[in-house]
Amino acid sequence: MFGAGGGTSSYREIEDADVIVLWGSNAREAHPIFFHHVLAGLRKGASMYVVDPRRTASAAFADVWLGLDVGSDIALANGVAREIIAAGLVDREFIDAATDGFDELVTAVEPWTLDRTAAITGLPQLQIRDFAHAIGGARRLQLCWTLGITEHITAVDNVFALINLALLTGNVGRWGSGLVPLRGQNNVQGGGDMGAIPARLPGFADLTDASERAPFERMWQAAVPSRPGLHLSQMFEAMHSGSLRALWVIGENPADSEADGEHARAALGALDILVVQDLYLTRTAAMADVVFPAAAGWAETDGTVTNSERRVQRVRAAVAPPGQARDDLAIVFDLAAAFGHDWGAPNAETVWNEVRSLSRNHAGMSYQRLDTLGGLQWPCLDDDDLGAPFLHGRLWARPIEGPRAPLQCVEWQPPADALDEHFPLRLTTGRVLDGYNTGVQTARFPSPIRSGATLDLAAATAMRYAVDDGEVVRVVSRRGAIPMTVRIVESLPPDLAFTTFHFPEIADVNRLTADAWDPKSGTAEFKATAIRLESIDADTQGGRA
Repeated sequence: MFGAGGGTSSYREIEDADVIVLWGSNAREAHPIFFHHVLAGLRKGASMYVVDPRRTASAAFADVWLGLDVGSDIALANGVAREIIAAGLVDREFIDAATDGFDELVTAVEPWTLDRTAAITGLPQLQIRDFAHAIGGARRLQLCWTLGITEHITAVDNVFALINLALLTGNVGRWGSGLVPLRGQNNVQGGGDMGAIPARLPGFADLTDASERAPFERMWQAAVPSRPGLHLSQMFEAMHSGSLRALWVIGENPADSEADGEHARAALGALDILVVQDLYLTRTAAMADVVFPAAAGWAETDGTVTNSERRVQRVRAAVAPPGQARDDLAIVFDLAAAFGHDWGAPNAETVWNEVRSLSRNHAGMSYQRLDTLGGLQWPCLDDDDLGAPFLHGRLWARPIEGPRAPLQCVEWQPPADALDEHFPLRLTTGRVLDGYNTGVQTARFPSPIRSGATLDLAAATAMRYAVDDGEVVRVVSRRGAIPMTVRIVESLPPDLAFTTFHFPEIADVNRLTADAWDPKSGTAEFKATAIRLESIDADTQGGRA
């Protein structure tokens, strides 16, 4: 954000915040290590607001839970922005000195009165007002989000709407104040840093800029394409159209993780060649023409990972890979050799030093310094730099250093998969504490707190549809139908259903989810599926809708 592809804050900063907002984030279960820092902040007196359709395990620790309707996040953020402006809680000195677009934003959010915001979000007006005043009055605000915000057709605009709140109140670029997108795995940030996004090279170099491509072309002695590649959703569209005929999948299980799973599997099955490189024989690997058994990066190989606070840390091989499993780096180097390119012997430190020579953010991060200092946060510009605990302090220089931070006008739109008389229930998905993505790394191991793949319903919803706890029902969406076991819980409002995606062999949830995606990010709308319930012995025309 604001030209840097990472969160603005360190984990430690949340311990010094006076207001913490978890928006679309059940950090207690999805990011338990980070949540220890949250708890430390609460013990020091911070107030916490949790914005989530479910009363999650995180909400149990909150001062206020705002149980908004699924997909109404922009409506709430715009309503909060309007109230902050109307109540005179804007940091005008910061706005005037460091941002652009304030007058346009004032006009854009003006229609979002408390009355209209309440009607769209389902929240009480007084709760929305109090939330706005808490944000507007915060001296140090930590605004955190995860996939509850980004797995929507308005993913990027959802994030822009939250950034607006931090900018309006001057809560960015200072210790204890910041914007914190929590990453779902230990090296998601590192993947983005290394160019695993269609328009970027390592260090976030712009693929379309000839001057930014040039150092890579000199190093690699090859031309770098100037046109961005396809993001994941576009890749599946290209597979269906026949323009993408070969796929190499490394450490991913799209046969289970992609929305509209039957559609995704058909695309994978139609490829001329599918190569999978992974730890386990996943459903995707079982479909592959070639499988490369890979070593576990966290225990069987050397290298680095980068976490949500932009901290690069060393990992070291503790044990040898089993059987025929090999380091990912060795597999890539050997494949290059098979194509006629001799890259020499694979060595993680050598590759990392190449990264450091091309990415200014990582220039000061030698293995020796990472070992000695226990990790460093980018940007780390040279061997004397101790890294950046927080970003965008430049916005507080007078005059500011670099470009102004833009306020973004964004408009709410409802989820693509609309509720109607045939599909009256909203299904949303998420993680639980002992589960991980499609369950490849977690489902095969026993857990004393695991309930399995259930369809969670509120008691009022179960009563309305005459289903009992433990009953197996057919869950039907516009894409498909699967059997699921009902579990009655207290954490859900009426007419909202919840399940995890950790057990596709038990409940193949992504046969239900829509493949509509955000045009700016390519992220599918996993969080807002329209469903109905049917008796397990009902035909597809009947049911309890």
